[in-house]
Amino acid sequence: MIKTVKDIELKGKRVVMRVDFNVPMKDGRVQDDTRIVAAIPTIKYVMEQGATSLVLMSHLGDPKKDMKKAKEKAEKDGKPFDEAKYIAGKHRMAPVAAYLAEKLGRPVVFAGEDSCFGKKAFIEAQPSGTIVMLENTRFHKEETSEDADERDKLAKELATYGEIFVNDAFGTAHRDHASTASIAKFLPVSVGGFLMEKEVRYLEPMVTNPPKPMVAIIGGAKVSSKIAVLESLLRNASALVIGGGMAYTFLKAQGHTVGRSLVEDDQLDTARKILAAASKAGVDIVLPLDHVCAAAFDAAAAPTPVDGLNISEGLMGMDVGPKTLARYRAVLATAKSVVWNGPVGVFEFDAFSKGTGEVAKMVAEATSRGATTVVGGGDSVAAVNKFGLADKMSHVSTGGGASLELLEGKKLPGIEVCRA
Repeated sequence: MIKTVKDIELKGKRVVMRVDFNVPMKDGRVQDDTRIVAAIPTIKYVMEQGATSLVLMSHLGDPKKDMKKAKEKAEKDGKPFDEAKYIAGKHRMAPVAAYLAEKLGRPVVFAGEDSCFGKKAFIEAQPSGTIVMLENTRFHKEETSEDADERDKLAKELATYGEIFVNDAFGTAHRDHASTASIAKFLPVSVGGFLMEKEVRYLEPMVTNPPKPMVAIIGGAKVSSKIAVLESLLRNASALVIGGGMAYTFLKAQGHTVGRSLVEDDQLDTARKILAAASKAGVDIVLPLDHVCAAAFDAAAAPTPVDGLNISEGLMGMDVGPKTLARYRAVLATAKSVVWNGPVGVFEFDAFSKGTGEVAKMVAEATSRGATTVVGGGDSVAAVNKFGLADKMSHVSTGGGASLELLEGKKLPGIEVCRA
């Protein structure tokens, strides 16, 4: 586990805290406040314990990368592009600070636009008990630099804004950035917030020592992006449910016809190796037994049921069928822990969302029976939210890439700095 804010004295201390306020914005307004709300318990706790100041740091998108794409699109469409207006609408932290203030019911002082450097005097001039929000950390190349010395330049500056570093930004815990990890080198105390602690408490045991039997449901489009997590979960899973686009690579590797379904031909040998490793370890690999197909990848395409393993040449797999769902239900019936990462179909299209919706219900039912259920990954989280079942899971992770890397068994820089 990690050391948290509850393990240290906060009264009279200056705290600098990394949060993950990388939220969707439109015209300077927050569109989804999930990540902001998730950090509030730690923010409130720090202030209730008597911290003299709390400085919040976050990125908001990737300004340079995102602006380049937006500018190229505008030029392609023959439209004018206003850089200042674009940045103000999507990447400035001032609207986020104002939104947080509303949620907290207390002021949050914005430290000023453009730079995170040179704010020490401004912060120290604030009354005791002030919460300060810095500008977008990714306005600085030093934040994400691969050069440690360059990262340290920003990290050292940020470290002057507090005496204690609190990392509650699980969504960026897999990034070795100035504000997520390097800053810890320049402060005597580094701990996690409540969100970070909860993520670690639920996700790490799924890799190290989950309640058994453990069932892992791994979906999504590509095998190549999930090789490490499949190999990691094989060590403790009793069953590995493989769905989504990646399932067709496994089915083709077994010799089945998959029509025009998404297949990574360069991963067929990898799929065979995983199947062989599972067989050797006694892990049940659960692949689709039937399908819901379409002639084209289109939300308006007509669903075509295929009652069997093989898919004809003119069709592509878009969802799992009733036989597969019955098999899933049987596998999950005795599970004491479930980890789910990735949808089992194209759930964004209503006609092909049934499989993923049913899986969400099954995982929720497992939770109600007493199983520990963890949902990780952006698409899986979007799915449980779409079907209104997020509150029926033991834990829904706030970090897509971070949760995936933790499930792979990797050590995450933003977590390691919080180890006791």
